[in-house]
Amino acid sequence: MPRRLNRPQAVILVLFWVALCYMVLVGASRIDGPLILSLVISGALVFIPIYKSMKKQ
Repeated sequence: MPRRLNRPQAVILVLFWVALCYMVLVGASRIDGPLILSLVISGALVFIPIYKSMKKQ
């Protein structure tokens, strides 16, 4: 069974995700559908496990 995330780990993970999204958006030549879709999917991959981990605590 995987370990649960504690609050500081979750905050650091969210901050890294936000920084990555910022770098992608700033570096993109144009913001189009596939870019937005990939950011939404990556957000789901980050926030769903965090939500489940915090819900169990």
